[in-house]
Amino acid sequence: MTEAAAQHVIYVHGLWMPGGESLLLAHRLLREFGLQVHAFPYSAATWGMEEITAHLQDFVRSLEVPAVHFVGHSLGGLIIYRFFERYPQQPPGRVVFLGSPCLESRAAVQAARLRFVSALMGPSVADELLRPRERRWTFGRALGIIAGSQSIGLGQFLAGFEEECDGTVGVSETRLPGATDHIVLPVSHMGMLVSPRVARETGLFLRDGRFSLT
Repeated sequence: MTEAAAQHVIYVHGLWMPGGESLLLAHRLLREFGLQVHAFPYSAATWGMEEITAHLQDFVRSLEVPAVHFVGHSLGGLIIYRFFERYPQQPPGRVVFLGSPCLESRAAVQAARLRFVSALMGPSVADELLRPRERRWTFGRALGIIAGSQSIGLGQFLAGFEEECDGTVGVSETRLPGATDHIVLPVSHMGMLVSPRVARETGLFLRDGRFSLT
């Protein structure tokens, strides 16, 4: 991939996040790798997955660039997955998931049993997180997945993880068949967005198609 073709990244945020939490990650990707990050805004609480992916398609087109990478945090990774499933013809680029529960989310299932939390989740979460999914990455572009092993977060108490987790998502939940590369770093679910190490590994994968640790 040429340097000119690797200048733009679309960041897709997770549940209840505004997108601005990616500012430090975006700054590091720009400074260290020359990657311009564009945060995609959406409402997980009110939009269904079809509406979100349609807006993402419009967002990609509005950039008018010959190549574009994608980075998804948490639910954002699943949105990217559904986006490529529905709109496979996209400019070339690579993809990184950060703490995305690709196969299931035990924390989300348990949280949904709390009425006040369930009401805030929205249709996209119900579609993607509240039952196990048999997903496989088959979209013809490299996918790297970063999982966290620092268990800081309320999700660990809801899910009762008996494995490494980032406080919200278990490491096993992030392992998507068909992915190009997968690493586990000592960061929490939200901490990965401010981690210099996560930013560097993300940039390396978007540039080279592999992490430095594998």
